[in-house]
Amino acid sequence: MAFPRSVNFLRAAILLLLIHAGHCFYLPGVSPQDFQKGDPLKVKVNKLSSTKTQLPYTYYSLPYCRPDKIVDNAENLGEVLRGDRIENSPFVFKMREPQLCNVVCRLKLNAKTAKKFKEKIEDEYRVNMILDNLPLVVPTKRLDQELPPLYQLGFHVGLKAQYAGSKEEKYFIHNHLLFTVKFHKDMQTDSARIVGFEVRPFSVKHEYEGEWNGKHRLLTCDPHTKHTVINSNSPQEVEAGQEIVFTYDVEYQESDVKWASRWDTYLLMSDDQIHWFSIVNSLMIVLFLSGMVAMIMLRTLYRDISKYNELETQEEAQEETGWKLVHGDVFRPPSNADLLCVYAGTGVQFFGMILVTMLFAVLGFLSPSNRGGLMTAMLFLWVFMGLLAGYSSARLYKMFKGAEWKRIALRTAFMFPATVFAIFFVLNALIWGQESSGAVPFGTMFALVFLWFGISVPLVFVGSYVGFKKPVIEDPVKTNKIPRQIPEQAWYMNPMFSILIGGILPFGAVFIELFFILTSIWLNQFYYIFGFLFIVFIILLITCAEITIVLCYFQLCSEDYLWWWRAYLTSGSSALYLFLYATFYFFTKLEITKFVSGALYFGYMLIVSYAFFVLTGTIGFYACFWFTRLIYSSVKID
Repeated sequence: MAFPRSVNFLRAAILLLLIHAGHCFYLPGVSPQDFQKGDPLKVKVNKLSSTKTQLPYTYYSLPYCRPDKIVDNAENLGEVLRGDRIENSPFVFKMREPQLCNVVCRLKLNAKTAKKFKEKIEDEYRVNMILDNLPLVVPTKRLDQELPPLYQLGFHVGLKAQYAGSKEEKYFIHNHLLFTVKFHKDMQTDSARIVGFEVRPFSVKHEYEGEWNGKHRLLTCDPHTKHTVINSNSPQEVEAGQEIVFTYDVEYQESDVKWASRWDTYLLMSDDQIHWFSIVNSLMIVLFLSGMVAMIMLRTLYRDISKYNELETQEEAQEETGWKLVHGDVFRPPSNADLLCVYAGTGVQFFGMILVTMLFAVLGFLSPSNRGGLMTAMLFLWVFMGLLAGYSSARLYKMFKGAEWKRIALRTAFMFPATVFAIFFVLNALIWGQESSGAVPFGTMFALVFLWFGISVPLVFVGSYVGFKKPVIEDPVKTNKIPRQIPEQAWYMNPMFSILIGGILPFGAVFIELFFILTSIWLNQFYYIFGFLFIVFIILLITCAEITIVLCYFQLCSEDYLWWWRAYLTSGSSALYLFLYATFYFFTKLEITKFVSGALYFGYMLIVSYAFFVLTGTIGFYACFWFTRLIYSSVKID
């Protein structure tokens, strides 16, 4: 009777979930908020960011105007790792009530505060703010006036410029902000939803009469006389002894853009046509090459298998040539078999994580409106995919006649994460030294260690236990006791040469998409073409598999049976090209000059390249593993 009860309980649970889903159309944290006229709007400040240093800082690390009490927002794991620090601000908005020349505060600069502002202006730092979960953007007109404007995230702290007739560069601060809040109005209820948050920053040396008492009417802008700031002709210089008055205007614009489409402006940031054409062109080339490779393989193999199976006489059987000749050695366990098992298991873990992340992203669950969501999802998926890593490495280990499954599980659980954690820890120490908000706090570091030791490691052991209990994978042919001597190989079959050649095609499948991904990470832009990325990922998968199979086939035909590691390294070598491209990108596209920022870039790109090596190597290895088992089980061997 227990079985039907459990089935009924499961049905009831699924029904409840479906009913609940029917009422919850929007994802958590991104549901629309309706505002009536006069409702207060909470403007929040985020980090200061720079593409020149890649080191984020909290907004209040600069002596900007502060509210009575600074309140930190609760950030998710992904936001903390990105360096986001969201706090309240002294800016007071009221829905659909324009404001002119609101004074926030007055600041008298000393040598220390002036130096802080100058450093941030020199490094081209931008101030990031948030209103109703929308990031603040600066619209800039394009050369073609008919096209919509380009949007840049955040406004510059200030700028360097020269007075007319002077050669000396001075620092000027943006102390007057003209905010534009765009809203979509509901005609029936008169409520409105925020669909845009823009700013135009100005540098203005404000003037007033008499002593400052906080309630002065400014001469440079006055709401009573409708005198507004429209340019930066008399800018505010940053020097010790100078006083800065911070002001802002707020204007409201009704928009036809609906709430559900408000992120489209942010995601369509650049000239799409060139990007789409490049990606499609790249995909066509790779698909064509893949088709050619597949055709050659199928025709050649079909001929070989037919020929081998037609050998009848003893003399013909003795004159075996090509890949059939090494059938007694092709499944001999490789040297460092344990290490291969660990890397194959880790690669399966990566593959599972990326596949599920891509599917969620394509379905829209990882929208940029959910800040830090992508990184958080990837971390948790990596941890739970430890189950697959343990299972894969243990099954392979058992096939290689291994007996100590706990040792292989331990190495699988620690080898890759420990390497990455060591690099990450060193980089984090460098960021700490710069007092940047990008440094991961102790609490978050503890959470990461807990995810690793508390969830990932046990799951790897569970997977290994299950994998080792499974029956051993039987080889299609018997292995000889004495290894066969490998004949001298032609120069083009040299392992190093064929491995390096093998990595070119998989890298070619992703390098254009890689450019967009690097731009989004290092130049502070949104990346949201996951549909194309998923297609590129599938093509990478096919390319890695096919190039490895082709080179493995040529290797076996030249009577070299040491294919295990070569299969892994052939497609894995594409990671070398990825790192070289990242180096090229650093010197041609980025303006990083500081040592710490350069170390951060190369440190993180080293981690990415290592992960790419593990992923592509595993794809190539399993493709070759399947291929060799297929062809040797298809021929008659006495």
